[in-house]
Amino acid sequence: MQVRKAVITAAAPDQSRLPLQQLIDAQGRERTALALIIDEATSAGIEEIAVIIRPEDASAYESAAESTSVDLHFIKQAKPTGYAAALTLASDFIGSENFLHLVGDHLYVESTNQTCAKQLINVAAEFGCSVSAVQATRETNLPYFGIVSGPRVPQLDRVFEIETVLEKPTPTKAEQHLITPGLRSGQYLGFFGMHVLTPEVMSLLKDLSNAPESKPASLSDALAQLPGRQRYLAYQLRGSRYNLGVDYGLLRAQLAIGLSGRDRDLILTELVDLLAGRLEGTHQS
Repeated sequence: MQVRKAVITAAAPDQSRLPLQQLIDAQGRERTALALIIDEATSAGIEEIAVIIRPEDASAYESAAESTSVDLHFIKQAKPTGYAAALTLASDFIGSENFLHLVGDHLYVESTNQTCAKQLINVAAEFGCSVSAVQATRETNLPYFGIVSGPRVPQLDRVFEIETVLEKPTPTKAEQHLITPGLRSGQYLGFFGMHVLTPEVMSLLKDLSNAPESKPASLSDALAQLPGRQRYLAYQLRGSRYNLGVDYGLLRAQLAIGLSGRDRDLILTELVDLLAGRLEGTHQS
């Protein structure tokens, strides 16, 4: 299963500025979040990338992408008509190929010698089907992620046969429909913001985008229908995702990246000094 192309979505009005934020990467260089996401894709052998953006953000995104050897395309979504509609704008770009999909408001830190995107593409190549990256997600974070459930693939601890997909479920719905055996109590398999998808998903997205629904369709809506058409797996990656759109999301992402890089000891020292200062101030008061 070859994966040469990637699609990054970044056109949501409340999230479009997040990929433009500046961070310090693991080597101590100042980079944009978008540049880090592009690096994640190219680390897995991606040759072409399409980024879905708002028209008014075009110049900012071109600058934030930095210089890269990958073939980069910017596709403009004129109106905020939803996640499914945004992805379908990349249909001509994808054609009949499989593709890697990443969201523009997440950053990823691997805990092994392979990047998260590379791990996922390797699993997709092994099984020859769509695979969504997942991470054990606390119940308190259910409002931020799509959640999946299904049995483990025999003899494989981290691979799951997806049966159910729900977008941002309530705790009650999650408890009723999304329990995955083997996870800790109160934890669920939440989307990682990274998927390897077959062209069949584009067909499902187009159908949803054209349906007269009361609210815009999401990718989760399309993926919920995928198990009825073809095999669909989840893979629990060796790594973590950081949602830039939540409270302190950018701070948490920056700390995680910093602690994985060359300045780890410096950051730990600064954190200890900060905590010591706070404790000292508390005792004095």
